[in-house]
Amino acid sequence: DRRRDSPAAGSPIQPIIKDVGEVYSRLLDHRPVIQGEIRYFVKEFEEKRGLRELRVLENLKNTIFETNERVLPKCEQAMQDNLSETFKRLQAANAMIHRLQEREYEARKLQADKVMAREEKCIAHWEEFMKEQQNKRAEVDEEHRKAMERLKEQYSDMEKELAKYVSF
Repeated sequence: DRRRDSPAAGSPIQPIIKDVGEVYSRLLDHRPVIQGEIRYFVKEFEEKRGLRELRVLENLKNTIFETNERVLPKCEQAMQDNLSETFKRLQAANAMIHRLQEREYEARKLQADKVMAREEKCIAHWEEFMKEQQNKRAEVDEEHRKAMERLKEQYSDMEKELAKYVSF
């Protein structure tokens, strides 16, 4: 019924449309080829491999079960024992390090106190030295002043005596 209603019915275009449909199905429609390849792959896989994967999976399941039931608890127990021992050792090492740090801090503090005491002693000694130097300088200045006065007196006496002889 449709062929009669379609404009291409009974016309020369109909063989072209048929040819285009065949070309499309051969070149562009890959479903039959892919389905054939899939059937071939599944058939080959099932025939050649058989139940080998099932056996491998069963062995893997047994290995996992054995690991979960036997090996893992042993490992956990060994880990707990070793962790406990390691934790005790770490605590002891931490306490020793803490004591060493305290000793080092005290030694540094003692050393710093000694250095401060030496510095204070040096400063006090320096101040005493400077006072002594000022006193000595004052003494030297006083001696110099006295010597200058003596020399002035001596020269003035000499000038007076010289003035006596100049009048001759």
